[in-house]
This record gives sequence, C-alpha cells and structure tokens, in this order.
Amino acid sequence: MMEEMIIGKERFSLKHTHVMGILNVTPDSFSDGGSWNQKDKALQHVEEMIQDGAAIVDVGGESTRPNYTKIADEEEIERVVPVIEAIKRNFDIPVSVDTYKSKVAREACKAGADLVNDIWGLKYDDEMAEIVKRYEKPVCIMHNRNNQDYASFVDEWIQDLKESIQIAKQAGIGDDKIILDPGVGFAKAYEMNLLAMKHLEKLLLLDYPVLLGTSRKSVIGLALNLPVTEREEGTLATTVMAVMKGCQFVRVHDVKANVRAIKMTEAILQAGE
Repeated sequence: MMEEMIIGKERFSLKHTHVMGILNVTPDSFSDGGSWNQKDKALQHVEEMIQDGAAIVDVGGESTRPNYTKIADEEEIERVVPVIEAIKRNFDIPVSVDTYKSKVAREACKAGADLVNDIWGLKYDDEMAEIVKRYEKPVCIMHNRNNQDYASFVDEWIQDLKESIQIAKQAGIGDDKIILDPGVGFAKAYEMNLLAMKHLEKLLLLDYPVLLGTSRKSVIGLALNLPVTEREEGTLATTVMAVMKGCQFVRVHDVKANVRAIKMTEAILQAGE
C-alpha cells in the first residue's frame, strides 16, 4: 500500500487512522436529521468538528437510513452545493460528498468537493466512475448490493468490492485515488455486519486504504440493546477495532471522543517502537 494519500490539499499518512466527521444536511437522517440543514448551523458544526480533530468533513444531502426516502438529484444538489461552497470559503479542510448519483457528484466537485463517497461502490449510476475520473477526485467505494442473499458472506463481500474496483480501473481511476468501505449497515444482516468488522484485514489485503463507518448504526443498537442516542461507546469500540486492524479512516458523528480513542490506541500499538 502507498505511504500517503492526497485528498484536496492535504496529504494523509496511511500509517495513521484519520477521522471523517459527518455533516448531514438532511431533515431526516437516522440520528441527527434536521440538526445541521441550515447553513449557519452547518458551518458552526464544521468548526466544532475541526476543533475536535476531524481531518475531513463528509457532507450528505440524502438520508440513507433504512427505508429512507429517495430524493430528486436537483433537491440533493440544492442541499449540498451551497454548504460545500461555504465550507470551502470558510475553512481549510478537505470536503467529501456523500452521494451515489453522478449529477450530484459532478455539481459537488464543481463546488469544491475533494472526495466522492459512494455508498453503491460505483454500481448504482453508470456515469459515476467517469465523473470521478473527469474531476480527478479520490473515491470511497462502499460495499453494497440489492439483497442479503450470500452463499458465503465473507467471500462474496470481498468479490463484490473487487467488482467495484474493476469499474474504477476501467474508468481510469488510479489506485492512489481509491478507498474501500466494508459497508456496515448495508445489505447485511446483524451477524454479517459483525463479520465484516471482524474480517477487516481481508479488505486491507486488497491493498487500498479502508474507511470504517459504523457510527451509531443499528448493529451497535442491536449488540447493546440501546437507542440511537446512546451508541457512542459502541461506536468507540468499533473505532478501536479499526485502528488495531489497520484502517486509515473512520467516519463518525462524535469527533472528539473518537479522536481521543484513536490517539490512545495508537499510543499503545506504537509503544517500544
């Protein structure tokens, strides 16, 4: 694997775990819907996340919670573009756009987005890979599919991601611009989500940086029997696992606590070196 990855103007060491802070500019996200969909509040939250140690801000304009309502491209563009432009005007931090639609990705890239975070791994929209290549942006490819029918979950999970990597390569996207996401919470039953986290090293064997996104998700709620408002400790446990397995990024709501958990875990792992 490479030693570093360039996202926007920043160089990210791939020997360290970085925090991507979540900014949902939606009225209906599963855990913070309606909190940040006004521009001033969104910018205030970005400032807080930067102070707490976020290295990237991920802007999403459509909720992808279970049974979410799909919105038109135009509405999603209207939600994310002004916020991306405002973040780029006010802060010096790489911005990711959380979308699986090529039209939204195109407008977000024009507005200054530095990374495309695609929950469908370039498979939902035939033009997405081409847009990523045209704007020379890195892309986070997440595992997803239309069902939970696996004959052998771990093998097919990896194979599905290899297919997404192939789509990227065919479009001319370089290896230095690909991040993989195991897709916790998408097209997986409870036990499969746990297996995806247990076998993160299999993903890392594909030789790309890995981003783990588990923050407040239902797998944590089910494991701990807790509502979405009480899943911070469960999220921190998954972040510690991510660091120990060698993941380069975690995508979280609670930036400060996760940054501290990463620092502590890395201090232990680096002891005596």
